[in-house]
Amino acid sequence: MRFECDAPQGLTWFRLETAAEAEAEAAAMVHAVDAFFKRAEAAARASFRPGPGLERDIGLKDHLFRVMPLFLTLRDEHGAPCVTAMVPRHPVAGDHDLAVKPILVAQANKDPYPRFAEAIQALARHLGRPLDPKECYPYRRG
Repeated sequence: MRFECDAPQGLTWFRLETAAEAEAEAAAMVHAVDAFFKRAEAAARASFRPGPGLERDIGLKDHLFRVMPLFLTLRDEHGAPCVTAMVPRHPVAGDHDLAVKPILVAQANKDPYPRFAEAIQALARHLGRPLDPKECYPYRRG
């Protein structure tokens, strides 16, 4: 995990960088972020054009970073996960961004906005994009 940004009330956003981290997040939060992570990583790998010979994988890690959505976890002061987010790297999908809708969920796919709205707004400011609950919480009933 890598630090992404601070949030109010002692909360911190971190970036999930590996499938193992996504699996641990999924287990702790009782949801399927690991499946989304693995699917996005496979699509990003499939879009990579390797170099010649021994240099064929040079640039793969950078390519994955550029095209995969951001997978983020909001942690409390004790390191416990509170919210998981999957957000496109760019507000408008382009050539270097696999098309995804932003998704934010609390434990067991519950709505994170009532309890963590301020932390989500801190992430939105950091990313320079809105993270509106109507757009980002997929299980909202109407």
